[in-house]
Amino acid sequence: MTLQLDPTLGLPVVYLVDDEDVVRDALAWLLRSRRLLSEGFASAEAFEEFLATRGQPWPTAPSCLVLDVRMPGTSGLVLFEALVQRGLLPTLPVIFLTGHGDVPTAVAAVKRGAFDFVEKPFSNNALVDRVEQALQLSGQALLARRGVDGTARALAELTEREREVARLVVAGRPNKLIADELQISVRTVEVHRARVFEKMNVKSAVELANLLRKS
Repeated sequence: MTLQLDPTLGLPVVYLVDDEDVVRDALAWLLRSRRLLSEGFASAEAFEEFLATRGQPWPTAPSCLVLDVRMPGTSGLVLFEALVQRGLLPTLPVIFLTGHGDVPTAVAAVKRGAFDFVEKPFSNNALVDRVEQALQLSGQALLARRGVDGTARALAELTEREREVARLVVAGRPNKLIADELQISVRTVEVHRARVFEKMNVKSAVELANLLRKS
């Protein structure tokens, strides 16, 4: 596939968590062949330490995690559950690397929200294709989050009266009834309504309702 991401999101990054150096090195080389940046970690604990240094919200660029199921110390599954609890999916889709005996466990993880699992030994092209699809999903999730954040900022800019008008507009009330309920003139309602539409970047009550429903 051809990876197509919004350039304003920044460069995508693939995080590799595997205790075998040779596996991480091979994956990093494979990703470089597709012009993808990667960062490797030798353990789940090392990746958790990395997460602790990240600001919030994170990630801010399209990202995915290629995660080995079986590792000394904290297993990939335990790390995955921690990521679920932190709400990092789907901005950080997880692809498990698994041996044949771990397939049922990996399937269960997919049902819990993992993006996919790839059984060792894997096809290089198939794996990178799934990585690119995961990055695409991450980019979409980041854009959706950006939209929600933008809506929240716009709502915060509304005055108390504008919020009252917005609530009644979304409820389908005509200007005359809004004016009666708030005990203001119809002209004042029209002014507040126009300001609400401008601040929320919408052109109709239907658009405003849809925007608020998503936030």
